[in-house]
Amino acid sequence: MFVHRPTIAGTRHMVSAGHYLAATAAFDILQAGGNAIDAGCAAGIALGVVQPDIVNVGGVAPIILYSAKQREIVQIEGLGHWPRSLDPTVFQREHGGTMPSGLRRCVVPAAPDAWITALMRYGTMTFGEVAAAATRFAREGFVMYPLLADSIKKLAEEYRRFPSNAAIYLPGGRPPATGERFVQSDLAASLQYMADQEKAARGDRLAGLEAARAAFYQGDIAQKIVAFMRAEGGFMTERDLAEFRSPVTKPQRLDRGDIKVFTCGPWCQGPALLQTLKLLEGTDVKALGHNSTAYIHRLTEALKLAFADREAYYTDPALGHVPLDRLLSDDYARQRRAAIDPARAWPEMPAPGELGPAAAPRRLVAAAGEPGPDRDTSYVCVVDKDGNVFSATPSDSSSQVPVVPGTGLIASSRGSQSRPDPSHPAGAAPGKRPRLTPNPALAIKGDDVFVPFGTPGGDVQTQAMLQTFLNLFVFGMDVQEAIEAPRFATYSYPSSFAPYEYYPGRLNLEGRIDPATGNELARMGHKVAWWPEWNWLAGAMCAIVADRKTGLMRGGADPRRASYAIGW
Repeated sequence: MFVHRPTIAGTRHMVSAGHYLAATAAFDILQAGGNAIDAGCAAGIALGVVQPDIVNVGGVAPIILYSAKQREIVQIEGLGHWPRSLDPTVFQREHGGTMPSGLRRCVVPAAPDAWITALMRYGTMTFGEVAAAATRFAREGFVMYPLLADSIKKLAEEYRRFPSNAAIYLPGGRPPATGERFVQSDLAASLQYMADQEKAARGDRLAGLEAARAAFYQGDIAQKIVAFMRAEGGFMTERDLAEFRSPVTKPQRLDRGDIKVFTCGPWCQGPALLQTLKLLEGTDVKALGHNSTAYIHRLTEALKLAFADREAYYTDPALGHVPLDRLLSDDYARQRRAAIDPARAWPEMPAPGELGPAAAPRRLVAAAGEPGPDRDTSYVCVVDKDGNVFSATPSDSSSQVPVVPGTGLIASSRGSQSRPDPSHPAGAAPGKRPRLTPNPALAIKGDDVFVPFGTPGGDVQTQAMLQTFLNLFVFGMDVQEAIEAPRFATYSYPSSFAPYEYYPGRLNLEGRIDPATGNELARMGHKVAWWPEWNWLAGAMCAIVADRKTGLMRGGADPRRASYAIGW
């Protein structure tokens, strides 16, 4: 297949990120002697500056990493919880059963803690060093690029609702145009304050990192967040911030032949990727033919089954039980696989598997119009010369919650992925985490080939990741070819984002897929809709294939957005 970008090859280190400036930030850290964790954190923080419509420095940052020294794979969960003072009935009583925009949907900001936790445990550099590029991009500005300019323009009325947002995103009262310099002075000052507090701390690198963390969660930034919450009706308190720590735990794992696939846990949608792969076991996927009618149908129906279980069972495992062992078991996969009709599409989301009371059916109402874009999330992966691997999916939008004045930050708006009904598995509750869409992944083939991969795209993330994974490991594509290949996505489930729109049977295809295939899928009962030939809604995959035996690293990045890979 002709590709629009070359695969980037190297033997020393490799980075692929959702924006080219974030990729350069990571590459500079690697060139300066930092490891993959240092570089990944640098890129992740930078993404909150250069992609502020879909990532926020005060948002979420789930991470999966492999430490070559410790020979361990961990997830840093990087997702905040609802304030402990939340009344779980408030959205039913005061907001008509909806999740309101504004401060009431805020959960504890997790990204700063996640980056610093990674640096403390596995990094070699200071916060000031890894945040230097992001601080510079915010203070000096960067050149506005088309996708961000278009995003801000389309969301201009939402930004205007909040004076502190309009001051940043609508400078001079209008959306910034492509080619103009875009500056975020308050955000630069917040990052610099954290670095200054680190520098002023007495002690070693770890003491400095703890001081940078305290600057956010207990110092001036925390005080501004809490004061704003009190003044504007939010729920967050000093205690919520001061006591927050991102859990560091073992990720979920699925073995598929000689390939081990790792995702984050059921506090996000990561296990849905593993469930779908499990449902495809026993199917000769390659024999179906890449992007054939049978192939697209089979994957779509398997995804529908996984999303049905996501809707019924996935929740914060710290506060609820998720039967993951059964969801990923051979017997359960065999039972669910039998529900796939090779000749006919489910007209809606199937019922979940019968695993307990959480599977009680809920009435779903089809939405009118077109699925809206899920404007959130980016991705970064890094591999270094020592074999460390970093995979992270930072996120959070900036248009639905006001910026905390004087900080340039939004206290994470991720409450948009909780349900207003506390009886729902993903229902809001004090101290509970929303069910997150961002879900980084890592695959290891044999003992030597490490493949971190991920994408933005909301509910499409898992679908783009599945297709890219199969392109690599089943169809044997080169990493850039695997990323650029035409994609498809089902919308036959309730969206993870408020207002949780549902499009039963909807299947979108990129325009490079054969029209005859689309016609056959429609005859099978899919409600086929066509994207353009290249569509950013289909995700923006980034991936690295690193072979420790040969020493060769190959990086790919998605031309559907501003993603770039850099290596040496």
